[in-house]
Amino acid sequence: MSLRRLIVWVLALAVVSAPVMADRLKDLSRIKGVRNNQLVGYGLVVGLDGTGDKAPFTNQTFRNMMNQFGVTLPEGVNPNLANVAAVTVSATLPPFAKAGQEIDITVSSIGNADSLRGGTLLMTPLKGADNNVYAMAQGSLVVGGFGAQGQDGSRITVNVPSVGRIPNGATIEREVASPFSQGDTITFHLLRPDFTTARRVVEAVNDRLGPDMAYAHDATSVSVRAPRDPSQRVSFLSILENIEVDPAEDAAKVVINSRTGTIVVGQNVQVSPAAVTHGNLTVTIQENPNVEQPNPFAGGDTAIEQDSQIAITEEPARMFKFGPAVTLNEIVQAVNQVGAAPGDVMAVLEALKQAGALRAELIVI
Repeated sequence: MSLRRLIVWVLALAVVSAPVMADRLKDLSRIKGVRNNQLVGYGLVVGLDGTGDKAPFTNQTFRNMMNQFGVTLPEGVNPNLANVAAVTVSATLPPFAKAGQEIDITVSSIGNADSLRGGTLLMTPLKGADNNVYAMAQGSLVVGGFGAQGQDGSRITVNVPSVGRIPNGATIEREVASPFSQGDTITFHLLRPDFTTARRVVEAVNDRLGPDMAYAHDATSVSVRAPRDPSQRVSFLSILENIEVDPAEDAAKVVINSRTGTIVVGQNVQVSPAAVTHGNLTVTIQENPNVEQPNPFAGGDTAIEQDSQIAITEEPARMFKFGPAVTLNEIVQAVNQVGAAPGDVMAVLEALKQAGALRAELIVI
C-alpha cells in the first residue's frame, strides 16, 4: 500500500473509540523543531507625564535618536527627559510565524522611571539569539499598575506601573526556518519522560497506522514515519496528535515546600511497617525588670535588676504505627488522627525516609 493510500485509509478511520482517562498525543508531547523563539530589544518610551527616568544611558539613547533625525544637540547640554524612559522590549515568536503577522510585546523600564502609564513606545527592532532582527515594535502601552505620591513624600503603588504590554505591538519582519517538512519522520518529545509512556505511544500509533510506523529512541523521543509532501504531512500530523494514549503512572513522590508548609503526597506512595513518636518542646522566657531607687541623699544611682523566668513545657509524645503497604488514604487518616501540624508531618516524613520506610522520592522545594 502506498503512503498516499495509507493516509486516505487513516482519515477514513479517524473516529475511533478511545479509552477513558486517556490523553491526546498533543497533550503528552511536543513536536521536534516546532518551538517558540525569544526576542528582545532596547528602546525609548515617550509621552510620559513627568514619570520618566534620569539615567545617563537614557540621555545617550535620546541623543543618538535625535542625530538619526538630523538634530544635533549642543555638547554639555543635558535635556530634561522627565517624559522619556529607557525600556527593554521582549516578545515570543511562535512557530510557523510569517512575515506581516503581529505578536504581543512586553515593555519594562530599566531605569528609575516611576511609571510608564500613558507612554508610547518608539520603533524598536527585536532581535533573536543570532542577533538578527525578526520584528519591529511600536505602539501605545497598556499599563495595569499606577501610583500616587503626596507632597510629604508618602506614596502608594498598586501592581507594577513600570511594566506594560502592547497587544499586537510588533510586526514580524523575518521568518524562522522550521525543520518540520524535512526528513522522513516526525519526532515527538514527551513532556514527562517515561519508558512506559513511550512504549504505549508506539503501540497506539502502530495500532492506528500499521506495524513498524513508530519507534521509540528512549524515554523521551518517539519517531513516526511521515510523508515528505508538506500538505500530506499536515493532514498526517492532525491525525497523529489526536491519537489517545494512556500515560504511565508517575513515580512515587512526596513534595514538601518548607516555606509555605505545603505537602503533596503522590498516589503511589507507600510506607513500610514503622512506629513513629513525635513531641514538641516549648521554651518560654519571661523578663521582669525591677527598678531599684537609692535612698534619699544617699548619692547612689538608679539600678535595674533583671529577673528572668524560664519555663519548659513538653507536650506528650504521640506515637502511631504504620502498617505494611500503607496507602495514601491511610497516611492521611493517621496524620489527621494525631492532629499533626504541617511542620510535624515534614519531620515525620524526613525521618521515615532516612529510616528507609518511605517508599517514595522525597523532594524539598
